[in-house]
Amino acid sequence: MTEALLLKKENRMADIVTTLIEMLGKGSVLTGEDVSSRQAGFFSRAPVEAKAIVRPRSTAEVSETMKLCHEFDQPVVAHGGRTGLVLSAATKPDDIVVSLERMNSIEEINSIDRTVVAQSGVILQTLQEEVEKHDLMYPLDLGARGSCTIGGNIATNAGGNRVIRYGMTRDMVLGLEVVLADGTVVSSMNQMIKNNAGYDLKQLFIGSEGSLGIVTRAVLRLREMPQERSTLLVAVDEFGKLPNLLKLLDSSLGGTLSAFELMWNNFYRLVTTEPALNSPPMSQDYPYYVLIEAIGAESEKMETTLQEAWDQGLIVDAVIAQSEIQRQQLWALRDDVGQAVRYLPNFTFDVSLRISHMVDYVEEVNRRLKERFPKVENFTLGHMGDGNLHFLVAPGEGDSSLRHDVEACVYEPLAEISGSVSAEHGIGLEKKPWLQISRSPEEIEVMRKMKRALDPKGILNPGKIFDLKS
Repeated sequence: MTEALLLKKENRMADIVTTLIEMLGKGSVLTGEDVSSRQAGFFSRAPVEAKAIVRPRSTAEVSETMKLCHEFDQPVVAHGGRTGLVLSAATKPDDIVVSLERMNSIEEINSIDRTVVAQSGVILQTLQEEVEKHDLMYPLDLGARGSCTIGGNIATNAGGNRVIRYGMTRDMVLGLEVVLADGTVVSSMNQMIKNNAGYDLKQLFIGSEGSLGIVTRAVLRLREMPQERSTLLVAVDEFGKLPNLLKLLDSSLGGTLSAFELMWNNFYRLVTTEPALNSPPMSQDYPYYVLIEAIGAESEKMETTLQEAWDQGLIVDAVIAQSEIQRQQLWALRDDVGQAVRYLPNFTFDVSLRISHMVDYVEEVNRRLKERFPKVENFTLGHMGDGNLHFLVAPGEGDSSLRHDVEACVYEPLAEISGSVSAEHGIGLEKKPWLQISRSPEEIEVMRKMKRALDPKGILNPGKIFDLKS
């Protein structure tokens, strides 16, 4: 490249924000305080740092933005609802943010095919409420439903409360439209459940954390709205009884079991003691509490199964929701993880392991934490039915500089049992140093090859998940 061309490129690079404004319109590009006034993440009070936030209204505008950024090697980070917990959407001052917030249209709800076509910026709860008007259900559900977006759910392969029955996000996605790093639009808006015509390209982008392409539209699979739903909270006095309770419910309820949410005593006390707003629906003295939901189960069948669990000594107390309000009150216990921020510093974890290893693993983590931090609190809960645990660890001392020491206590024991450092939150920057616990060098190198093939300049969400250079 000649010196004149290099100078021209440098000058245009310095003025890329102006070029974006000219291309998309002033209202589509935020700068200055309009950028820094935004919060960087769910638990972060730090401001967003970036050259600009581009807010396209269409896939075509995302494509034009990426073509320009690709031409001038401009790093780009996609933003959805910014509810992620692993710094996957973290930015630097020289980054350009592409926010999908204005691409928030539900384009079609098809009651016959039981599908919905939605843009990436649609809020999960909005989608849920809209499809319910057609007596349909989008099964994905998680605590951040009121702010997380469909695009973000897809980028992280979100899990949530109903994985045990309906699977992760990837099990609900039929088709995608994605913009690649160079602006190429891959529109694979398949609307069929079965389609084995070659590679299933959408799977490359689901769970890729915006590092391979920017999802702009999706075809999602819906289910019929169930006429009945049973929700209850039970208490269990021994961990060893929990797997047997899970097996009993799953077999007796004919495949309708959708949630088996386990809460340790300390988490239950946290969310049912002031200043928490929830009142305890049963004694706070049991070691384990399980929030159970069966979507489509007849109430009589649930009561019969519950009686059987009681007769077998698997449960010691139970509360059954008698109304939608009571159902929401029980779920409010499980969703109130924000109570843990009363304890600072606090570190959030999301691990996956086989149920058969769960009790020993938790004991080992707590042993290590207690040995290192005598005043530690490890508030424990999780989607036990699909082998997913969450830890909210408050060391009781120090500040954020303790993160690595706490992470070592949580992640190192996973290596021996072939567990995963991330069940549903992703890797981002936060878990990047620990990826090798869950993925072999060969697997990571294949990931690098995929990244190099689709984003050879490394401009999409650079530095996240793994380093491009081995």
